[in-house]
Amino acid sequence: MSKQLVLMDHDGGVDDYLATMLLLTMDSIELLGVVVTPADCYIQPAASATRKILDLMGFSHIPVAESTVRGINSFPYLYRRDSFVIDHLPILNQSEIVNTPLAAQTGQDFMVKVLREASKPVTLMVTGPLTTVATALDKAPDIEAKIQKIVWMGGALNVSGNVEKNWEPGQDGSAEWNVYWDAVSAARVWETQLEIIMCPLDLTNNVPVTSELVYKMGRQRHYPISDLAGQCYALVIPQDYYFWDVLATAYLGHPEFYQLREWETEIITTGLSQGRTKVVSGGRKIYAMDKVDKEAFYAYILRQWAR
Repeated sequence: MSKQLVLMDHDGGVDDYLATMLLLTMDSIELLGVVVTPADCYIQPAASATRKILDLMGFSHIPVAESTVRGINSFPYLYRRDSFVIDHLPILNQSEIVNTPLAAQTGQDFMVKVLREASKPVTLMVTGPLTTVATALDKAPDIEAKIQKIVWMGGALNVSGNVEKNWEPGQDGSAEWNVYWDAVSAARVWETQLEIIMCPLDLTNNVPVTSELVYKMGRQRHYPISDLAGQCYALVIPQDYYFWDVLATAYLGHPEFYQLREWETEIITTGLSQGRTKVVSGGRKIYAMDKVDKEAFYAYILRQWAR
């Protein structure tokens, strides 16, 4: 059975690295590259940490590319600085040499190149804003035919968003950060004919990172990947933290864990609701992950990271 071709596009938050780590454990996936979008991170440490993770897991042949796109509404710097912490974790710095290559092209140009050269259509696994995807589509509209589907962690359909008013005064609380960073680019991707499978806050709000699960990772820390995952989650455990990107990525490995539901939607690009993914009759049809077997998911990530 041929492997599913995947191109990863993450934005350097703590759970983005963990989603990348999970993706690398999937035997049914051939990862063609990793693009880092400079949204929930500072780009240099985020790309560096990603390359070191690929080295640690034995995938140093897979290139990493730095996107140069810019959003409209910046993530808070307190979120973004975690990329420095991850890049300095001792487990990622056991060697002075990083073997995983940094692509010469920008992330958006790298995306165009990988898609054009792929032997068959590619799944885009996107755990940050859709800006790099939208920019690549604008630069090379022909690549739409080389995209199998987009699996995306983003949006909030029938629950409140996570752009808090204390961070962004004047917003009405309906936006999710991966949309809010650049709602115009999200709307650009909505204009395509591509299949979009969203993992919205409606689902992730029900799948928290728990102390019990992090303790379990600690008890299997003799596995380097569990050790790294546990360190990452220990960093964020004081917060209300959820399996955002990891839950979205796990869909590629076990879609049978999930129930999908079709919605008609639009992206709000201006005003108090800028960054909202709104359910509207006659809107753009997407699939959203609606339900998940939570216990199967928890068991799956523990098993995958036991290496």
